[in-house]
Amino acid sequence: MVTTRLATAADYPTLATVLAEMQAHYAVPCPVPEAILAGLRDRPAGSDILLAVEHGTISGFAAVAAIYPGPGLQPGFFLKELYVTASARSSGSGKALMRGLARLALERGFKRIDWTAARDDLGLRGFYEALGAAPHPEKIFYRLTGDALLRLGSEAEA
Repeated sequence: MVTTRLATAADYPTLATVLAEMQAHYAVPCPVPEAILAGLRDRPAGSDILLAVEHGTISGFAAVAAIYPGPGLQPGFFLKELYVTASARSSGSGKALMRGLARLALERGFKRIDWTAARDDLGLRGFYEALGAAPHPEKIFYRLTGDALLRLGSEAEA
């Protein structure tokens, strides 16, 4: 049986291993373990990490941030990352995380959860749609990073 709960500092060493697995899965660079642990300790206020736990082992996580405003000037969550370990895929961990995240949102009085998904990952999109989520093709996802972020952030006030 998969259960969910919010991560605590005691979970960080094991969660750091799961985060490193995720980076390898996406074939992107991974910081050293000490930097991952520092990132977990120092993450921004308003961000939470929900864990999926199966047989006492972390099988996945959902990283979210509280956002405001949403429709009707109501708060919500932005789901930044949902990851299930390779050994736990198809175990129900992903659905448990989404169910747990929905419960957490409702407990906090939040009215929505937003996230992105890779357009070409039809399996993932099918997973989300089977939960009742609807894609919103009228929205375009933007990201400001790297040189563009530095350039904009260093511009003088007008």
